[in-house]
Amino acid sequence: MAKKLSFLKTKWGIMAAVWSEYGLYELTFPHPTAGEAGKKITTGPLTQGNLSEEQSAWEMQLMSELKSYFQGLPTKFTVPIDWNDYPDFRLKALRFTAEIPFGQVATYGGVASGAGKTRAARAVGGAMHSNRTPVVVPCHRVVGSGGSLTGFGGGLELKLKLLELEGVTGFSLKKPH
Repeated sequence: MAKKLSFLKTKWGIMAAVWSEYGLYELTFPHPTAGEAGKKITTGPLTQGNLSEEQSAWEMQLMSELKSYFQGLPTKFTVPIDWNDYPDFRLKALRFTAEIPFGQVATYGGVASGAGKTRAARAVGGAMHSNRTPVVVPCHRVVGSGGSLTGFGGGLELKLKLLELEGVTGFSLKKPH
């Protein structure tokens, strides 16, 4: 079954979602328009037409979970994720990241340990960069060892906003003197 595209309207903007036969394959950050969100999709080719019945059910589930999340409610995403096409270590790091609870953070080193490679913090950065399903797999909850906000595909301002939405404080975009 080929992958199909849908658009999800959220409180923070429109997100483009790519669905496979296994679940959510790719998700964009919120954007002001569907056109902008669609341009951020990296998966291809996509099949035209309606989502399957199962994919439609997943889409409704994700919409409900995103609605709760963007209202600042503690949300554990349960929509099925298609984990295919990730190399082994990245898959382990992303699966570990998916389990970081709402309102909590982990360091790159902590994720590396959790994924089975204690000295692979930089590799975790690469795994977070390859995350196709941000927010659902909360790479924004991974921070530097000194408590710094580092690297984020949606930009550090969005990372800070997501953490603040979850009630995580103590971070800023100001560089220390």
